[in-house]
Amino acid sequence: MMKLFTNTKYTLKLGALALLLGLGSCQEYLDVEPQDQLNQDQVYRDVFDADAAVVGIYGKFMGLAEKYVVLNELRADLVSPTYNAGPFYTQLSEHSVTAENPYASPKDFYEVINNCNDVLKNFDLMRADNRLDSNEYNERYSDIGTLRSWLYLQLGIHYGQVPYITEPVENLNDIRNLNQYPRIQFEELLNELITFTEGLPFTDTYSANSTLLIDVDGYNTGKFFINKECLLGDLHLWRGNYVQAASHYKVVLETASDSGSDSERYDVYRVKYAEIASNNDLAVGYIRYREQDAQALINNNTQGWRSMFSREPDALWNTEWIWSLPFDSSFAPENPFINLFSNQNGNYLLKPSQEAMNLWEDQTQLNGFPYDARGSKFSYSMINGNPVIMKYLYNYLDPVSQLPVDVFQRDGRWFLYRAAKLHLRYAEAANRDGQHRLADALLNYGLQNEYTVEGVEDVTDIEQTNLPFPYDFDARQGDFPFYRGNWYRNGGLRGRAYLERAPVYGDSLISIENNLIEEAALELAFEGNRWGDLVRVAIHRNDPAFLADKIYAKLNAQGNAEASAVRTKLMSQENWYLPFVWNDEE
Repeated sequence: MMKLFTNTKYTLKLGALALLLGLGSCQEYLDVEPQDQLNQDQVYRDVFDADAAVVGIYGKFMGLAEKYVVLNELRADLVSPTYNAGPFYTQLSEHSVTAENPYASPKDFYEVINNCNDVLKNFDLMRADNRLDSNEYNERYSDIGTLRSWLYLQLGIHYGQVPYITEPVENLNDIRNLNQYPRIQFEELLNELITFTEGLPFTDTYSANSTLLIDVDGYNTGKFFINKECLLGDLHLWRGNYVQAASHYKVVLETASDSGSDSERYDVYRVKYAEIASNNDLAVGYIRYREQDAQALINNNTQGWRSMFSREPDALWNTEWIWSLPFDSSFAPENPFINLFSNQNGNYLLKPSQEAMNLWEDQTQLNGFPYDARGSKFSYSMINGNPVIMKYLYNYLDPVSQLPVDVFQRDGRWFLYRAAKLHLRYAEAANRDGQHRLADALLNYGLQNEYTVEGVEDVTDIEQTNLPFPYDFDARQGDFPFYRGNWYRNGGLRGRAYLERAPVYGDSLISIENNLIEEAALELAFEGNRWGDLVRVAIHRNDPAFLADKIYAKLNAQGNAEASAVRTKLMSQENWYLPFVWNDEE
């Protein structure tokens, strides 16, 4: 294997640049290992070397997968430590983190940030020397720049104030020096990130002819890379710029609107309704005509809601996933989620909280069944009497025996952004901007259902929002005259989940926002979003109790004697953040 180097101490095993022409395994594309530095003149020669640098950054980035999920879930209300978990996990769950806790250290985030800074600097040099043309430079520089902004957003969420560094640092340990690298508050950090990311020269996905877009094992690498518009939407949402947030999200929502393929134009990122006859969808569904038979629930790796976490990355998978990175058992970095969650040849360190399980059980399906199938049927399972988080394990554990299919095959994926999350974030921004009806439609049964008029067959003036961008949606489906609006297959998040409508009480903004955050728990549990969701809403409401009460509920449900003390602690926002300490032992 030929090795390509950068001066940021990582190596890409790229097989003589064969990855750019097609490889035998998609994970070889992301395989990284520590190496010594080489002269940058040897490694930044042309666009293929630039591609190698981009891939190397993402390989390094994948090493953050476990930390991302642990911090964002265990600190919130949907995940609890198991009897196997050591004190560091308990500290995170009880918000009593000490300096020795390896999860408290931001060093690994800054390692990737420093890699990004180094690559960005060298891309500038390559462009100045015409080793990259303007399009090649714009795409790659913008991708790595956006990824760096994502990393800083995570640091802001968890630490509150951090050093914002945009040039390579010779010695990472110097970042601890406040005089040399002063820390800025989260609000100021958001301003810096918005200014930088909005100023990037390219905000689209990689162009179709990019050398970074290849098909490997039937898997297009386009989903490897961060979506810039999604990140811009998130930054503006955090900052309270709701129209700007909705505008960026809307661009992604309309990704396939100009497609010549109906299956793309009406389905990609639309959260479409269930295909009742075939169950060829990502919805919670039952075998047709057996909706009252609990045994008829569609529950396998190739059909229905569960399959979005287990199916091969086919056309249907692509309608949901915006950003997902694969782990392969043959290559580094290793899949961390089996050890984290599985009690079969894993360490079983984290489990669904009792509060999360109760939340799913408190829902009601449209057939009257008193639970949300996305919970105990799909997101977790009882194995040997213990609740096991399954979203990451469906390709590892046999669904019948609940034993590993092959203990050596530890493939998997890191789930980062998908259509449901996009809809929830967009709806949160729209609701905050006064578009309550639109937000409620996306949450519940879809746009067509909300904007129809009973008894009216001519849909010329109905089944659409009739609002200006970014709130313009066309869900028309009529034959006289003929219309097929791009959003006519949108079925809403709770519609796709086969659940009763979430009611609105009192203040529409607060009630719908509560419904959205609850739906995010039901739909996105364990995917690394929950702590950020709680922090963001608590900040926007200026209400620490919104966050504190949910952590209390989790701890109280499991009989934790510290529940009240933790709630009191979290009523002060300064206690939401981790100590900014370096752990050289991690």
